[in-house]
Order: sequence, then structure tokens, then C-alpha cells
Amino acid sequence: MFKTLADDIQAVVERDPAARSKLEVMLCYPGVHAVMLHRLSHALWRRGWLVSARFLSQIARWLTGIEIHPGAQLGRRLLIDHGMGVVIGETAIVGDNVTLYQQVTLGGVSLDPGKRHPTVEDDVVIGAGAAVLGPLTIGKGARVGSNAVVLKDVPAGATVVGIPARPIGPQPVIKETCFPAYGTAPGAAIDPVARVIDRLTERLEELGARVAELEQQRPAAPGDGSDEERRIAAS
Repeated sequence: MFKTLADDIQAVVERDPAARSKLEVMLCYPGVHAVMLHRLSHALWRRGWLVSARFLSQIARWLTGIEIHPGAQLGRRLLIDHGMGVVIGETAIVGDNVTLYQQVTLGGVSLDPGKRHPTVEDDVVIGAGAAVLGPLTIGKGARVGSNAVVLKDVPAGATVVGIPARPIGPQPVIKETCFPAYGTAPGAAIDPVARVIDRLTERLEELGARVAELEQQRPAAPGDGSDEERRIAAS
């Protein structure tokens, strides 16, 4: 248990530049407190002490603002940064080295008693306000941009943004590069639908200018002139 706690604290130190010491992380990071209490409540849940597990998770929610169902399975070195408003459902599975920001929801959309929450594989980053809904899978190393709503599987190494979330290309989370805080780098999270609309708008402007140019070059046809010209043509 202490080795797992040490790994969770080290993950914060590595991924949050605001963390100045392990002592500060231990005392001041609600994400660490929530994960630590969840590991205790999950142990109770697995032993069949369901009410005790739920009560402990409720205490963790009051203390941290982070709601993690005791049935959820969390991997090692999980970082919940800021954390307020994070919700992780009962059948959610979270892998190793995952980063979640505030107001992330790993939620269910079904009343079925089986698997109804997401599976988040290793090395995933999910940005603030994102909602991942249903028994889908976020592939290893994928990124989910802030405020995205994910309704279908995300391939490994992909980056998705928007509502509903759409891929903007393979941009896997690579440890050797700058850590992708909030799922995407500034300026890189352009909604693919907005990008298509921008291209269509530019094309329409080009076509409008071309039509205006052709109309200026078009020779006058009979009947296009003044009334005097039409009378002369008729005579």
C-alpha cells in the first residue's frame, strides 16, 4: 500500500510543475487524498463490505470534491490534477500513468447492471470538463481535449476534441516531449468540424469573387441595354 502511495505522489511530482516537494503533494493535493481513500474503499468493496465502502467513498467526496465509486478499478501512478468535480463510475477501469483534470466524468449511459462505464488504458490524458460516456475504450496514449464529449472508442495514440469528440490526428502522449496538459497543446486542438467550415467559407469567397469577375467580362446580350437601345434594335 505504501509503495503504491509513493508511486502516486511521484507521479504528481513528475507531471505537475507546481509541485515543489513530496511533502507538499501529500498534504495539499486532493487528488492524492481521493485516490488514497479510494484504494481503501475499493479493498472493502472487494471483501463484500459494500456499505462501509460506500460510506468511506462518501467521506472522500466531502473532503476532496472528487467522487470515485468504490467499485472502480484504478491503476498505478494516477494523477487527478485539481480534481474538483471529477466523477468515476462503478465499472470504470483506469490504467497506469493516467492523468485526469478537474470536472472529468467517466460516466455510464445505461441502466444495465453489467459494464457500463469507460475503460481508460495506460498513459491517457483527459482534459478538464471532458465527459467519457458508456462502456467504451480510450486507447493507450490517447488524448481527450478539454470539454470534449466522447461517445465511441478512441484509438491508441489519437487526439479527440469537440462535441461529439472527433479525432484531429495521431498525437500520442510521448514522455520525451512536452507533457500535454489538459489533453492538447495550445493552438493544436482545432475542432475538425470548424476547420472544414473555415475551408468551405474560404472556397465560397473565392467562387464569389470569380463569378463577379466573369460578370464584368461578359459581353452585353440583346435586351440587356437601355430602353433606347431596345427601340433601336427593334426598328
